Amino acid sequence: MTVERILVVDDEPQIQRFLRPALGAAGYEVVEAATGQEALKTAATAAPDVIILDLGLPDMDGKDVLANIRAWSQVPIIILSARDRESEKIAALDLGADDYIEKPFGIGELTARIRAALRHRIQMEGAEAQLSAEGLSIDLVRRVVTRDGETLRLTPKEYDLLAMLARHASRVVTHKTLLTSVWGAAHGEDLHYLRVFIGQLRGKIERDPGDPKIIRTEPGVGYRFIGDED
Repeated sequence: MTVERILVVDDEPQIQRFLRPALGAAGYEVVEAATGQEALKTAATAAPDVIILDLGLPDMDGKDVLANIRAWSQVPIIILSARDRESEKIAALDLGADDYIEKPFGIGELTARIRAALRHRIQMEGAEAQLSAEGLSIDLVRRVVTRDGETLRLTPKEYDLLAMLARHASRVVTHKTLLTSVWGAAHGEDLHYLRVFIGQLRGKIERDPGDPKIIRTEPGVGYRFIGDED
């Protein structure tokens, strides 16, 4: 089982001290940023599954951070701010925020909004929340992969690679798309790197890795996930 990574962007130490253990106890991995520039860098390098974003940052307005991230990513972004004016909420939502929570807040409400944002992202990507193939089951909301009821231990990158293929089930995903989506643009031509990870992944999910039925190779092009309905 892998865990969703939450990027918390807030310059208030007390908020970070509260959210880090609270979200950790809810099963999430937490990464942090205290400035807008740090948030932009971390969003690009840490591949968070959800971003919790304060609007009042010391170096730039949170709405500018939101607009910048939305220019290249559809990662769910939940605004967590003391600004309670309707105009601020409308502006943030119009810029692409998925949700808006006012401070003070309850951790139960926040985690419920996180779960809703993750479900919505999967729906927007056109994938089922649950996928299966050859006894393999993938829960894209909880990020859990099982075979015949037994949970498989995948590394974060192995899971991201499998999820990328599963979300495009029955369609060919090119080498470059997989590399840039999972590892970033700098790895767009690292075909050997991809083949190694595909081999590791097949070793964990296929009944016979030498005769794969779930992840098919499309020679010279990429890979295809074959689900139970294909």
